[in-house]
Amino acid sequence: MHLESRGTRTTRALERLQQQLASYLPLVQHVIAQTDRRVLHGEAVPALEKLVSLFEPHTDVRVKDRRETYYGHKIFLTGGASGLILDCAIPKGNPADRTWAVPMRQRQRRLYGASPRQASFDGGFASKHNLADAKALGVTDVCFAKRRGLAVLDMVRSSWVYRKLRHFRAGIESAISLLKRVFGLARCVWKGAAGFHVYVRTAVFAANLLTLARHRLA
Repeated sequence: MHLESRGTRTTRALERLQQQLASYLPLVQHVIAQTDRRVLHGEAVPALEKLVSLFEPHTDVRVKDRRETYYGHKIFLTGGASGLILDCAIPKGNPADRTWAVPMRQRQRRLYGASPRQASFDGGFASKHNLADAKALGVTDVCFAKRRGLAVLDMVRSSWVYRKLRHFRAGIESAISLLKRVFGLARCVWKGAAGFHVYVRTAVFAANLLTLARHRLA
């Protein structure tokens, strides 16, 4: 059995520390550069170009309702009538919700081989373009929680269908609450970009297992 001397272990520990500190140098230079642009030159630095954490450089700047600023990543979830989370997307940056209405439907087609017959979205996804594209993808009834100038009968077959789909979308809020309260999705405690993705998907997986167990015991 080979035993390392104390001096060798110390040298290796110092080398690891040196490598770790060296990895922070480009990040520090980035912070200095963006501070110079913003403070000394009065330039509005785009959110995608900002570095807000030396230890979690993958962190995005998220502005909610044009008022409050959050740090982390935006998550898009798709739920089904079973109560299961059918899809989870974690895009880079802070994309507007309306830019992901069609991609989420396309993901459903790729994952399950067909578009859903009905779809219900939060109000932030509403637009005439998204309505037309969803219909083109084969979705019969498309409900946006906030109509934003869209006529009900352009979206769905009847006002009754629209109310049912709005109520269904409201039910997704309970799934999001479950993920936050029970499965820790309100705050990621795992390190790194890969850790964030694994943490989120593990929470979704655990929530789906609980939902399946409840169905079996019902």
